[in-house]
Amino acid sequence: MAPSLTFPEGFLWGVSTSAFQIEGALRADGRGPSIWDRFTAEPGRIRDGHTADVACDSYRRVDEDVALLAGLGVSAYRFSIAWPRVQPAGHGPVNPAGLDHYDRLVDALAAHGIEAVPTLYHWDLPQELEDRGGWLDRDTAYRFGEYAYIVAERLGDRVRRWITVNEPFVHMAYGYALGLHAPGRTLLLDALPTAHHQLLGHGLAAMSVRGRGAREVLIANNHTPVSAAGPEDAAAARAYDALHNRLFTDPLLLREYPDLSAYGIAEMPGVRDGDLAVIGTPPDAIGVNYYMPTRVRAATGPLPFELVEAHTGPTTAFGWPVAPEALGALLDGMRERYGPLLPPLYITENGCSYPDEPGPDGTVADADRIAYLSRHIAALAEAAGRGADVRGYFVWSLLDNFEWAEGYHQRFGLVRVEPDGTRTPKASYGWYRDLIAAQRARAEQW
Repeated sequence: MAPSLTFPEGFLWGVSTSAFQIEGALRADGRGPSIWDRFTAEPGRIRDGHTADVACDSYRRVDEDVALLAGLGVSAYRFSIAWPRVQPAGHGPVNPAGLDHYDRLVDALAAHGIEAVPTLYHWDLPQELEDRGGWLDRDTAYRFGEYAYIVAERLGDRVRRWITVNEPFVHMAYGYALGLHAPGRTLLLDALPTAHHQLLGHGLAAMSVRGRGAREVLIANNHTPVSAAGPEDAAAARAYDALHNRLFTDPLLLREYPDLSAYGIAEMPGVRDGDLAVIGTPPDAIGVNYYMPTRVRAATGPLPFELVEAHTGPTTAFGWPVAPEALGALLDGMRERYGPLLPPLYITENGCSYPDEPGPDGTVADADRIAYLSRHIAALAEAAGRGADVRGYFVWSLLDNFEWAEGYHQRFGLVRVEPDGTRTPKASYGWYRDLIAAQRARAEQW
């Protein structure tokens, strides 16, 4: 059921995707290689050797996917722009065919009254930049700012709301510290410069798109409420919270990095004079990607914590706990921590993976997903009632897609996608369509 609270008129109801996970056509029309192209080609990196060569074939099925969005009745679509399509080497010449693709997408969305909300970076760094050092190299932040200007110059007359970087914590941790994602480096704490350079890139990109008419510029991090397994683990919880959450929010709102002394680090590496002023230009809003809470206990070694499983309730197919109450706690905690400095929030990702097999009649009755989304939207409504200034909610994801190291084994979509590209809206698609229509009608009466 839809939450009883009416979300305000103008609240954005949307869905999210990312370029590498849905587009396919990795060698079409001048696109250059990305770090994920190389990573997926390395044996053993991706479950069962899956690749994103075709993915959902969305590069060629733009009209079909826009029709699905129109059928949902969403007010906004969050997608990402593939940097290697626009600038194959990450610097230098622009690929006109890449810009043309996103130009057509933005126009197709506008024709249906759907706002385009592009993400400039969702992890698909041009491989040539990685060969030069990737996000460990400060120069990548400057190249990102230039790329943002190129895109905004083409699309800025129609796009007013931009997301710069998606989940910089996950990219740092999985891509550079632990080697689970591209580019596959295992640097542990030596990966910290990638956090600063992504944030610096955000600040430079924000300047670029604001100069081309942007109304709102966001960064979207994967936020998690952190709890201690026991009283003796409180310091470990604070240390993990600093690394996962505050490292990517304090510089935006406080113009400083959190205390990292629990890691033996006196000051954030890579910071130069003026950097925090660029990063900390007051943000228009913050994107919150929420999936689950985190519980930790104290540990010895290079990291002062270890993650523990203490959830006894239902989990998704990924094994992630279903904890909608933690979303409310997260939003409450952000408001308490940052007070009047906290800008409006958007839930830029929230969703779940379930097996979702079709029934004998070909329909997909994904009741677990409906329950998951309903409970999280209700938790969001309750948090808004307590004072959280949330302006929009985006389901992850429109389509079943390439789920990074899991390949095609985790299905997050409101729409099932078969290997041949056939799309089948699930029961959750109809449920979300009806919820949006009901909320829109209530807002108009409010």
